Amino acid sequence: MTRIDFYLLSSKHANASERTACRLAEKAYNLRHAIYIHTGSQQRTAQMDNLLWTFRDGSFIPHQMHGQDESHNSPVIIGHQTSPDEELTTHHQLLINLDQTVPSFFSRFERVAEIVSADEQQRQAARERFRFYRERGYELETHELAG
Repeated sequence: MTRIDFYLLSSKHANASERTACRLAEKAYNLRHAIYIHTGSQQRTAQMDNLLWTFRDGSFIPHQMHGQDESHNSPVIIGHQTSPDEELTTHHQLLINLDQTVPSFFSRFERVAEIVSADEQQRQAARERFRFYRERGYELETHELAG
């Protein structure tokens, strides 16, 4: 069964959620996991694409946006589709969710990372996602992060 981790951020920095997603993706990449970062919008997908190159000096996380040339077999794919197609079948280890809703395809992943900023509106949406998972019996963990 999919394990769900909620990462609660105390920082109100504008892109704290995205930077946390980069750190989680880097850690998972170093463990050789296949990662899908779900953003919820084309603009946010492009933002994550840029940030994965620049979030930390010396970091390198090979990635591509969903729908680009899939022949590279990148370990990290970023997308905003509500229902990713079959080419993502190899990306089943970690889903990093940056959207405010539960992706319909979350259960095909071994683990879901829900990143929640300090913004009250995002916290409320996260509470609803937490309730959704809990009511369906998923294993939930909560982590409070300073960043």
